[in-house]
Amino acid sequence: MTPDKTNPTTKICPTCGTRVSEKTARCVVCGTSLTGSATSSTAKPVQGSKMPELTLSLPVALGLLALFVTIGAAAVFFTLRTTGRVLEPTQIPTATTTPTITLTPTATFTLTPEPTLTPIPPAEYTIAEGDSCLSIAIAFDVSYQSIILLNNLPASCNNLVPGQKILVPRPTPTPSPAPSATLSELDATNAACDIYKYTVTGTDTLFGISLNFNVPMEAIKEYNGLPGEYVYEGQNLDIPTCKRNPTPGPSPTPTTPPPYPAPNLLLPPDGASFTLTNDTFTLQWASVGELRTNESYGITVVDLTDPQQRRFTDYVTETKYIVPQSFRPNDTLPHVMKWWVVVVRQVSTDADGKPVYETAGIPSEQRAFSWIGTAISTPQP
Repeated sequence: MTPDKTNPTTKICPTCGTRVSEKTARCVVCGTSLTGSATSSTAKPVQGSKMPELTLSLPVALGLLALFVTIGAAAVFFTLRTTGRVLEPTQIPTATTTPTITLTPTATFTLTPEPTLTPIPPAEYTIAEGDSCLSIAIAFDVSYQSIILLNNLPASCNNLVPGQKILVPRPTPTPSPAPSATLSELDATNAACDIYKYTVTGTDTLFGISLNFNVPMEAIKEYNGLPGEYVYEGQNLDIPTCKRNPTPGPSPTPTTPPPYPAPNLLLPPDGASFTLTNDTFTLQWASVGELRTNESYGITVVDLTDPQQRRFTDYVTETKYIVPQSFRPNDTLPHVMKWWVVVVRQVSTDADGKPVYETAGIPSEQRAFSWIGTAISTPQP
């Protein structure tokens, strides 16, 4: 058997609550006399005094902490400021950009002055051995008759002697024709179309306007860029009268086709010379497109040297023409001639049944050539 172990009897100090032996007369901790005031181990221990407790919520604690930090920072700032160690920040001036106004140049339209023809005074020429009026005219590119008329010489011009001084006229330069813009087929058709300006009234409809003018609605919409058939009062419309529906009857009026551009001349080159060996020669030009059945090329040739300014006009459908031998000059002098081409259209016939033409395009440029007349037999010695 295990022997019963009993704890010795103890007592508690009434002052500090320390457990000591029952026979102890004074507390070993606080020194209080324990005589007559022994407390058994079963007595309730004496509790010491406690400090008062203060309970704060988290938001209040954070607020107090922020307040203490702020107060501390303010105290440090004012302390340093009184000692002169805190410098006020210097404000840096901000650069202000002044806007620069750039003037946009305005386009100025300058009128191009037209060239003014200034007559060139005649040149003085001294007759040399073997000179004649014809050779002088060819050398200076002037007409034979102009030298005779300017110097009051006889028609034969056979009284020239070496050393004689005569005046030779200088040709007046002909200004080049201004370039003309060639319209496209669509633009030419629109330009040739008659347009009637019409203002829409309150009771008008596009269908009614189409019936009144006998013009299809699609044509009116196309010329005015209308997306639909709606029109409003006061709207201005262009009525293309050239698009009218054909009038019922035996002879409806056809739509006039657009004008043709100027033909481009090819051969001969400007200033070409033809001698006695050339009985005939060919004029050639570039095509302006496919001609209609009643259209042709009109060729005109004018003899500038002839006092009567004789000329002829002929009509062909090809792009070449052979100058007839019958137009050769009848004298021995070189004759300066000009020629040009234009598209023509037959509109009717005359009393003799010959076709009557009208111009249907822009005339070409004018070119010149010279042609010497019939030969003269030289007498044998």
